[in-house]
Amino acid sequence: MLSAFTHDHDGERLSCVSGGGSGAGGAATAVLLHGAGNGSKERLLPLLGDFAARGCAGLAFDFSGHGESTGTLGALSLRLRFEQAVSVIDATVPADGPLILVGFSMSGQTVADLARHYGRRVVALVLCAPAVYAAEAWPLPFEDPRNPSRQDGPGAPSRFSRIIRTPDSWRRAPALDALRAYEGRAVLAVPAADAVVPPAVTEAVTDALTARADFTRFELPDADHLLGLWFRDHPEDRHRLVDLALTGLGAPVPSAPGV
Repeated sequence: MLSAFTHDHDGERLSCVSGGGSGAGGAATAVLLHGAGNGSKERLLPLLGDFAARGCAGLAFDFSGHGESTGTLGALSLRLRFEQAVSVIDATVPADGPLILVGFSMSGQTVADLARHYGRRVVALVLCAPAVYAAEAWPLPFEDPRNPSRQDGPGAPSRFSRIIRTPDSWRRAPALDALRAYEGRAVLAVPAADAVVPPAVTEAVTDALTARADFTRFELPDADHLLGLWFRDHPEDRHRLVDLALTGLGAPVPSAPGV
């Protein structure tokens, strides 16, 4: 059974949902992080339910400017995404409780940030069509604050957009170093038709995760970039993703329905 609640952080009210156990007694908490644009926790609820059915606690929330949370998308940044995730996790998950971090698209960056922050508490990473970004993009709002003195006009790209559109700027991403240092379980879900994340990014993430992690690459030959929707609508692939995430994590738990 899923329970909705809100969490206040830095003037914003974040809409959250939890399910499964409490995370007490050493059970891992699966933290599901949606992507950018019109992404929200709503499409991830079936996946949260599957983790809960396998004995995990589950947690998902809408970043500010998304779903049912307050705030505006333009004021959000990669830094604020990380800070909001830390705030929700620290308020919800038992201290020192193990974490399974699941990130879609832009939240690939957030998962890497959280893996560095929480260290050995992170027992598994699940990256679904992940993106990573140059360090100089990390603190910037997605849209520049209104400034009448700007000379480039209201329709000009923001500083954030200009950086991430610079060819190969992602190669300077500290997230790749964080993934390269990670030593736990890691699953990379790769859609065959990804029109958002360049193949070179996916290969760089693959190379980083093969350095030290217990790594599996999960190919989805019929899927596109929107893997949150794909897993919502394809339960067999969703169950397989959970199976892969939990491989090797302590005592076996029953398979999800239909597997």
